[in-house]
Amino acid sequence: MNAGVIGLGLIGGSMAIDLRRRGFAGAVYGCDANAVNAAAAKTIGLVDETMDVETLAARSDLIIIAIPVDAAIPVLKKVLDIFQEKGYRDKVVIDTCSTKALISDSVEGHPMRGRYVATHPMAGTEYSGPWAALANLFDGRAAIVADAEKSDPDAVALVEKLYDALYMRPTRMPSDGHDVHVAYVSHLSHVISFALALTVLDKEKSDSHIFDLASGGFSSTVRLAKSSAQMWTPIFLQNRENVLEGVDAYIEKVEEFRDAIRSADKEKLDSLIREANRIKRIIK
Repeated sequence: MNAGVIGLGLIGGSMAIDLRRRGFAGAVYGCDANAVNAAAAKTIGLVDETMDVETLAARSDLIIIAIPVDAAIPVLKKVLDIFQEKGYRDKVVIDTCSTKALISDSVEGHPMRGRYVATHPMAGTEYSGPWAALANLFDGRAAIVADAEKSDPDAVALVEKLYDALYMRPTRMPSDGHDVHVAYVSHLSHVISFALALTVLDKEKSDSHIFDLASGGFSSTVRLAKSSAQMWTPIFLQNRENVLEGVDAYIEKVEEFRDAIRSADKEKLDSLIREANRIKRIIK
């Protein structure tokens, strides 16, 4: 089949690489609002050709929308409108956005809603653009399929086959449940990383040696602060209620540490750290 990728950055570009080399797609077409990114994706071989959305929809059996969620909503509507206008009743479109409820709700009631499958491949890095695309990026990761009951069964089956080709583990859940979970395991960690980077950058203004002392622990914790504002600002805003709940819960834990350190409460500090160590049973 032919796959079309709208958004030729990290996620879209990495999908393009593996879908073709693993035999899922015979041809991969691309579209990107940024002309430089589109040209680069063609030059480095991520896609066979680049084109506009209308042409891509006509030539692709499966369309992947891999752009920031605020931009993805109107593009998804446009693709479904094209499906309806042209009578494309066997094509499928997915998104890869990090929030699911708002984008899913945005096409509720659309005559072609069944040809859309809401998804979120749980993989990525802090880098962006076509040059950031990586082979094997998705191997072994979870791929969320949200609100599967709202999509046509054959569309869901095709999308789960796609994620099998990427060596991912498809998992179904409702979009609102997805947004709660990712607020804690993904969105909150980005807030923390951005805040830590700002804290240290402020300190660096008065202490030029602070980065000389930065070690692996700091680098790994602040790595996500390199992530794009273009992607993360709309994520935080669209999932703000869940993100705020996570931030408030995190602040409570930070205050527990602050109070224990302030009062030199060794037993409390030991208890907090040992409790946190339980994460080793989950993440290795």
